[in-house]
Amino acid sequence: MIVLVWALSLRAELPSAGRGAIDQAVADVLHDTLVPSASIAIIKDGKLEFAQAYGSARLHPKMQAQPSMRYKIGSNSKQFVAAAVLMLSEEGKLSLSDPVSKYVPGLTRGNDITIRHLLSHTSGYQDYYPLDYVAPFMTHPATPQSIIDTWAKKALDFEPGAQWQYSNTNYTIAGVIIEQLTGKPLFEFWKSRIFEPLGMKTAIDAERTAWSASDPQGHTRHALGPLRATDPEGAGWLFAAGPLAMSAADLARWNLNLLNGGLLKRESFEAMTTPPKLNSGEATRYALGLGIGKTAAGHRKWSHGGGTAGFVSQNAVYPDDHLAITVLTNGEDGAASRIHREIERIMLEPVTQAAHATALEQARKVFVGLQAGRVERELLTSDALAYFTPQTVKDFQMSLKPLGPPTGFNETGSAERGGMSIRIYQVKTRARTLTISTFIEPSGKVAQFLISPAGE
Repeated sequence: MIVLVWALSLRAELPSAGRGAIDQAVADVLHDTLVPSASIAIIKDGKLEFAQAYGSARLHPKMQAQPSMRYKIGSNSKQFVAAAVLMLSEEGKLSLSDPVSKYVPGLTRGNDITIRHLLSHTSGYQDYYPLDYVAPFMTHPATPQSIIDTWAKKALDFEPGAQWQYSNTNYTIAGVIIEQLTGKPLFEFWKSRIFEPLGMKTAIDAERTAWSASDPQGHTRHALGPLRATDPEGAGWLFAAGPLAMSAADLARWNLNLLNGGLLKRESFEAMTTPPKLNSGEATRYALGLGIGKTAAGHRKWSHGGGTAGFVSQNAVYPDDHLAITVLTNGEDGAASRIHREIERIMLEPVTQAAHATALEQARKVFVGLQAGRVERELLTSDALAYFTPQTVKDFQMSLKPLGPPTGFNETGSAERGGMSIRIYQVKTRARTLTISTFIEPSGKVAQFLISPAGE
């Protein structure tokens, strides 16, 4: 698969090894999932260090993805709802402890559920959009009021503040409150108070602005079937729960604001990034419009995902590392999450990753050489050279050449043993998938290069 790369802004501070590792990771994931394209932006140390698009924004007719294109970001819109509420709180127009009945009458337990409950998903209101596909009823238009009447006037799923449970209904109610207090459409408030001050020029309400043939097409797959173009949800369903579309670079500009704390006062910023406690005293891992957690290696992380028909986004800020990563895709097969994890690893483990990237390219070179019946002598130790007898090389060539060139080449594991680094690779060809086991000496030379069918 050929993945086209279009650069918007790429500064020299991002090492070439990191750029190459990101390019390879995205290419491999798009190949594995068949997701047509990804748009990526990285903030590092106060600057937009990396903004690139890969693959095809549309397939029929084919249109190359470009980093200036806007993608639908789904529930990543929720952090903008939370920010808007906090801005109104700073102006004295509401309080996070206000009951929702003060603004929207007639809701179940409206006197007991607060605005903070809404934004932290601890209200008990049932989610109107829990499925990962567009249900038939969602193909028809809706209004915020019709959503509220159907899902916020029934029995609660749990006592207010007793549990955390994600619910788009919460943010529909919050959006109604914002519009009621500002007297203007939600997007207009966002535009004047957030998007314009931060220079986020591509941001639109995708429900109110026509999606054109120059914008990416969303896609899905049914099991392992072919890609299918998706139709969007009916008008009104996304309202305040996930209506926004923008370029990855513009979402990165918002991330830079989170890192710098620019638009909100300190107290508001702390509220947005501090998970409230449940009635039991237990803390959740979700604050106001942001998930709060840590990576496996212990790096603090504020993040959110988003999905809407045919589009998936992953966005995260790492405050202690002065880093933020945005991944937008026009497909639904988990590509955004996988790409995001790979970039997180590359950016947070730069020294280790550079060594991994070098070893991977070395392994690829040895593999391709053996397919051609050639030993890359300068890359192997004396022990490995002794292993590759003429008959061994012949067996490698005879069995590997018919498989064709690699279509995917990934590291799947690493360890240390006997003073050497163990690196395990998965190689995909059109015919089958293989596993390569390598041992690498501190000098960088390969002491072992064994190949077996994947899974053995």
